[in-house]
Amino acid sequence: MDVHLFVYDLSQGLARQMSASLLGFQLDAVYHTSIKLQGREYVYDGNIVAIQPGTSHLGRPMQEIYLGRTERAQVPMDVIEEYMDSLREIYTVEAYDLWRHNCNNFSNDLSTFLLGKGIPGHITNMPQAVLDSPFGQMLLPMLNQQISAKKRAGGILGIQDQTPGSSVKPQSQLHRHEGKVHNVSSAAGLDALLGKFQRTCAVVFFTSATCAPCKAVYPLYDELAAEIGDKGALIKVDISKAFDVGSRYSVSSTPTFITFLKGQEENRWVGADPSKLRGNVQLLVQMAWPRHPHQSLRLPTLANPGAKPVIFEKAPPLAKLLAKMGPAAAEHPAVQGVKHFVEARARDGPAEATLPDMAGFTKFIREAVGTSSSNSLPTDVLFTAVDLLRCGLVDARFSGYLAEDDADHATVLAVLSRVNGLPDGGGCPYALRLVTLQMACNLFSSPLYPDQILGHDGLRAAATQLVSTSFLDDGHSSVRVAAASLLFNMALANSRQRRDGGPGNVLPESDQVELAASALEAVAQESASAEALEGTLLALGLLAYRLPLDGELAALLRTMDAQDVVLAKKKDFPDMALVAEIGSELFGKGLARSG
Repeated sequence: MDVHLFVYDLSQGLARQMSASLLGFQLDAVYHTSIKLQGREYVYDGNIVAIQPGTSHLGRPMQEIYLGRTERAQVPMDVIEEYMDSLREIYTVEAYDLWRHNCNNFSNDLSTFLLGKGIPGHITNMPQAVLDSPFGQMLLPMLNQQISAKKRAGGILGIQDQTPGSSVKPQSQLHRHEGKVHNVSSAAGLDALLGKFQRTCAVVFFTSATCAPCKAVYPLYDELAAEIGDKGALIKVDISKAFDVGSRYSVSSTPTFITFLKGQEENRWVGADPSKLRGNVQLLVQMAWPRHPHQSLRLPTLANPGAKPVIFEKAPPLAKLLAKMGPAAAEHPAVQGVKHFVEARARDGPAEATLPDMAGFTKFIREAVGTSSSNSLPTDVLFTAVDLLRCGLVDARFSGYLAEDDADHATVLAVLSRVNGLPDGGGCPYALRLVTLQMACNLFSSPLYPDQILGHDGLRAAATQLVSTSFLDDGHSSVRVAAASLLFNMALANSRQRRDGGPGNVLPESDQVELAASALEAVAQESASAEALEGTLLALGLLAYRLPLDGELAALLRTMDAQDVVLAKKKDFPDMALVAEIGSELFGKGLARSG
């Protein structure tokens, strides 16, 4: 998809006329920018706002720059929107700074995600050039006072208040797919949607342009879509345009509704009866998502909807880390860029940290972990490059960039494969294994990455192998803790997908079985580290929570006497409440219910 940059001049021409005499150099504009994408204009004005292009009170942009066509054309807009949701935690009203954290920084971050490159440098460098001038220093206190007053009013440029059709998401809606009605115009499009929701349910609303009763229930249909969210698909088909779809399903009148449950037609009816529509849709969702027996158990830790992935945020002294990397690698421009990014983020906060050269750094990492590249690092110092990657991945923008591109999947996969490929029995240095586990955990700082870990065969297999082998490290409890943390992050994503449904990825049951077996063995062997045991138990519990009671995972847990294995830990860890919650409640009562 094409990406355009809208460029405005906040000075309305005064900068071009007066900058040379006041600043000592020529300034063509006081730049304000936004990104145009798929018929919407995205702008940071205290919050991230989506508007109709060119409809803000700023008028038409003075320039529209074609930035390029994203190679991520396969990425749907809801994924891009979800990436912008992660930016909303950084681009807030409180964080807005006219000089260091403004609309141009947002445009630069979004452009980097979409294209792998930022916006033109003369725009991003403009604020610093003004601040470095004597006149800019004179104006700084007055301008900052004005911006502070506008922050308190809730908008910086007034776009939210003055622009028809603008949208700002409240905090409660961040990182959630909003339910919507899918409009389909062909049999192929319908097949694709039904296939996407074949594990859950779908409703197909057959309508036509001249059907007045159909239009009367459109608002209710939209409302129902919002209510069920990702638990099912509400689809609308205009048979006056999609003749092939109407013919396939023998639809002769509108409105006609057909429901699908687990990929099979479940019900159909004709007529615009609102109560019947609501009742049938609610019943369909209940059949697709029956209440699991585990939901009636006392499992406060596992049922906690606010659980967050484990992120390893602490950064080492980067100068020392790079010194161990060696001068050639340490002086690489992309490495220096990430170093400055991590330091600025730690010192001044995310709002002050501008994304580095992501394409250059991911290329550096691939070469560093490769075995055939002239730029590859020796195994004993490879941890330095992986640890620098881990530090960058703390930021959701950084990890979000890596989430949706095959080349960037290859970067992470190269690291995991290099570590997994080292021989057992001490072949993988302790520091390298530890930071690789922590790096993999930090991928989950972006809401985009869990689905990739669960759904990408190579990444999932490599992460599973890394967890399983790391549990065997008897000599380092920190490695076992990090392995439990990575398993927890994977299990948490898997558990949420079970709970929320929708088209997202769930771990294949064979992978769940492998991970659960490794975790249960690790629980049985753990006698030294309470932190490692607690993390492993929590991850194991999440893998089992709301599992299919007649599936392979449940059978494995019964066969391996999971209840007895967990409850045996009371001897070494008598004060750990999670032992009783997982052992007695989940494995005792939860597995027995299907026996």
